[in-house]
Amino acid sequence: MFRFLLAGLFCLVGCFSFGQSQSEMNTEAARVYQKADKELNGVYQKVLADYKKDPAFIKNLKVAQKLWIQFRDAEMKAKYPDREKGYYGSSQPMCWYIYLTQLTQERTKKLKVWLTGIKDGDECSGTVKNHYTKKY
Repeated sequence: MFRFLLAGLFCLVGCFSFGQSQSEMNTEAARVYQKADKELNGVYQKVLADYKKDPAFIKNLKVAQKLWIQFRDAEMKAKYPDREKGYYGSSQPMCWYIYLTQLTQERTKKLKVWLTGIKDGDECSGTVKNHYTKKY
């Protein structure tokens, strides 16, 4: 009975899923990364625009972003050091883009704090605008 249910479950899952080649999955992962990178760049530009009256912040944000890019690239090389072709298998491009997307989304989340602000009364807000008084 259990085997029959298990076989039925596999058939049901197979009916509702569709197959993709590894190449298609690699391409899709690259597309998802491009979307995440575009969002990051948009958020970064909005932060620059919102804080244009604070040149010290802008200068330091630009330095931080440049260093983050260097960190991101080094992190990618640490996870996937250069090896001979095929070392990581055919899924490596997909895995590369998945991790790159994750790092990019984490950075976007950190940058969004400068846009959304923080709660009133946070003494450690630094240059982040106050959510209620829009102080920055």
